[in-house]
Amino acid sequence: MLDAFFRYEFLQNAFYTGVLIGLLAPTLGVFLVVRRLSLIADALSHITLSGIAASLLLGKYIVFFQTLNPLYMGLIFSVGGSLLIEQLRSVYKFYKEIAIPIILSGGIGIGVVFISLADGFNNDLFHYLFGSVMAVSKSDLWTISTITVIVLGVLILLYKELFFLSFDEEQAVVSGINRRLINFIFIVMVALVIASSMRVVGILLVSSLMTLPVAASMRVAVGFKQMFIYSIIFGEIAVIGGLISAFYFDLAPGGMIVMIAVLILVITIYIQKMINYLGRGKRNQLVIRKHES
Repeated sequence: MLDAFFRYEFLQNAFYTGVLIGLLAPTLGVFLVVRRLSLIADALSHITLSGIAASLLLGKYIVFFQTLNPLYMGLIFSVGGSLLIEQLRSVYKFYKEIAIPIILSGGIGIGVVFISLADGFNNDLFHYLFGSVMAVSKSDLWTISTITVIVLGVLILLYKELFFLSFDEEQAVVSGINRRLINFIFIVMVALVIASSMRVVGILLVSSLMTLPVAASMRVAVGFKQMFIYSIIFGEIAVIGGLISAFYFDLAPGGMIVMIAVLILVITIYIQKMINYLGRGKRNQLVIRKHES
């Protein structure tokens, strides 16, 4: 694979893009999981599908869209969907979670309509659904690189505010944090990362990369900052391992990435159970010794 990696540019694009996604997705996923907003990733991924389908449909009739990277239309739809979620969350103040299935259902519906108008699936759309090593272009790499710089910069600047809102939203508002603005910026960042990740992971699987590494890190991490570290490590292992597996077995990388992430989660759960079991065993021994003495 190393020989092919240095020979073919698309493999380099896929690897570098995957590394960036493995950094961004779990990082934002930590805040999503802590704030119990994991399903937002699913909703935005489906609305992104609508944008991709719309771009491919317009490409059949308008020359301009034939040369335009469908990723850009997906980004527009994803960001628009994130704004609609925030708007609906403010409308349904006591049932905020209903905004997510509304956007998810709407995204699926619009996407199916566009796909039907385009006379069904084509090869490009299949690549967006499940990811493809060969489909990652130089343009995709530059786009995700730009998004990475922007997202990491914003996270560094707003880390304290996001941390405060994640654990005590009411107190954060009382202390003067602009909850509406911070939530708006955060959900737009999530939308950008989801839309830019679909080439490698696939639209239907990208939300898994934002939640599975975080779920695994929660089993072994001690403290909030350790969750970031372990989530990124597990995310990178899943992405790099998935890309290598996809290359050798000629499979869609998205599925392999998710399967490795699931395997990591199972291993961390097993390790924690073993630690708890050994810990209980030691405590029981201490109790027996005290009783005997």
